[in-house]
Amino acid sequence: MRKESPDTNGGEPLAARFIYGIMVCMRRQTVISKKKRGPPATGKGTPIMVRLQPSPLAKLDQWIRDQDDQPSRPEAIRRLVELGLTAKAKR
Repeated sequence: MRKESPDTNGGEPLAARFIYGIMVCMRRQTVISKKKRGPPATGKGTPIMVRLQPSPLAKLDQWIRDQDDQPSRPEAIRRLVELGLTAKAKR
């Protein structure tokens, strides 16, 4: 059976429990939120998934190799989209 009595120090109720005939009083545990897994979010935007067939993927990888800083595939796709959008705007 659980009894609650006010704590004189913190003002929070204590949970009293009987263990082998001895009453033990413990503070109630506060709920601790779980930490999120993985690295923190780096930016805002809508995530999309792009599926490429082997031929365009090979061309993308070749474009990446031709760049000085060797961007990741997602960064390369972002750059190519920007290049395509600015080229179309100039027409």
